Amino acid sequence: MTSGRFCFDRFELDAADRQLMRDGAPVDLNSRYLDALALLVSERGKLISKQRFLDEVWRGVPVTDEALTQCIKTLRRQLGDEAGRPRFIETVPKHGYRFIAAVGDAVATIPPASASSWLDVMLLGAAGTIGGCIAGLIGGLIYGFAAASVPAQGGVGGLSELLVILCVTIAIALLGGAAVSFGICIGDRLIPDSWWGRIVGGGAGGLIVGAAVKLLGLDAFSLLFGHSPAGITGAFEGLVLGCGAGLAASLGVRSGTARLRRSMAAAALTGGAAGAVIALLGGRLMAGSLDLLARAFPDSRLRLDQISALFGETGFGPLTRLVTSCLEGALFSTCVVGAIILGQRSLRGGD
Repeated sequence: MTSGRFCFDRFELDAADRQLMRDGAPVDLNSRYLDALALLVSERGKLISKQRFLDEVWRGVPVTDEALTQCIKTLRRQLGDEAGRPRFIETVPKHGYRFIAAVGDAVATIPPASASSWLDVMLLGAAGTIGGCIAGLIGGLIYGFAAASVPAQGGVGGLSELLVILCVTIAIALLGGAAVSFGICIGDRLIPDSWWGRIVGGGAGGLIVGAAVKLLGLDAFSLLFGHSPAGITGAFEGLVLGCGAGLAASLGVRSGTARLRRSMAAAALTGGAAGAVIALLGGRLMAGSLDLLARAFPDSRLRLDQISALFGETGFGPLTRLVTSCLEGALFSTCVVGAIILGQRSLRGGD
């Protein structure tokens, strides 16, 4: 049996010391299963037959096929692997198994797991923030062009409205993207391989930034204009949207090996569903908040009539609010989760 030390993904296997570590914390494996993992890792990339498992792990002790199947199933569970989309252990039907992850032998040259993991949190959180900024840019352009009135003098009025809405939308999406992305990554770091850790983290981040943005916004409007529209987007919307993005991350983010197209489709669906929940429960995202501002300050040039007209409504009615909320949720979640996945792929060397 091999006695080397190996590092793969966030794991360190010391076969001689009989220990598997994940981010510096021990992983519970019985002696025979650890031998099976050591055999797979030491022969990474090579097919390990059932007979070789019997010879080198069970050492000739008669066992059924179910024993080996249960061994591999347990190893996958402890590694956070999936048989359908393997990152570590690949099944070769009727022949055996193969370890497919990249493995490093020089463990001493690798930074401590906890340090690199928290560095990953910072880098992936920053990637998700960029994704939120991109969502704000796209949404700001759409709403800016839709809201820009006919220019009074040489097109200046329409251009200024476009720039103002674009800047406001990007700023809010940037803050929201940062809070939700770092929340998801911190949740994943503190509760590894847990779907609810990402959801709770994303929801907490959205809740905090939503509450802060609404509080500051209401205070700013009250200070400048003497009154403020109380129904603009805030903590509730941030919570629901953050949970939706966290769920999308749980469905799609698999330590950098997720299929980007499928993961972004899942993110769009969960984000759109979160947007629908917000609208159906009376909440408002960006478009709904802009419409509320336009009605609270009737002398402003801000109007979203062109968007409402697409859905056959003369004002910003329930159908317009529902559709725009779904689209905003889908756009935000897709950009944030997609950016995190791309960041993971970069960190893992494109695997």
